[in-house]
Amino acid sequence: MGGGGQDARDFYFMGKAIELAVGAAAIDEVPVGAVLVDRDYTIVAGAGNNCIQAHDPTGHAEIHTLRAAAEKLKNYRLPETTMYVTLEPCPMCAAAMIQARVKRVVFGATDPKGGGLQSLYSIGNDGKLNHSFAVVGGVRAEECAALLKDFFRRRRKKR
Repeated sequence: MGGGGQDARDFYFMGKAIELAVGAAAIDEVPVGAVLVDRDYTIVAGAGNNCIQAHDPTGHAEIHTLRAAAEKLKNYRLPETTMYVTLEPCPMCAAAMIQARVKRVVFGATDPKGGGLQSLYSIGNDGKLNHSFAVVGGVRAEECAALLKDFFRRRRKKR
């Protein structure tokens, strides 16, 4: 994917997103976590999924993170930021990152059934919209995918 390869910072901040995904799983939410960092690599905001408990179809980790960052910075535009997320963002989240003017998106596991950046669509990096961002996929992908697989395996066993 374009936008520069992964580095030690990507590994570190994906770890922070993984921590939030683990927290989401602990409350029976799909284990996806996201953190947004500024140009100085300071975490501005982070969140885990909260769709189920909040009864909110937009309760994805990325959306919560963007909202918290925009509130904290008092600006709906978040230029010069990087979003780290454990699962390839869906089209809704990719579109929200376009609106926020995120500069770079780093994700862990691909989402072959709903991925908006690589797997199914190339939102944000195909040059078709008024803003684009760099995308780096596959950072700590095995860890991120394992969280999801374990979560859904446990969920199936409960049924």
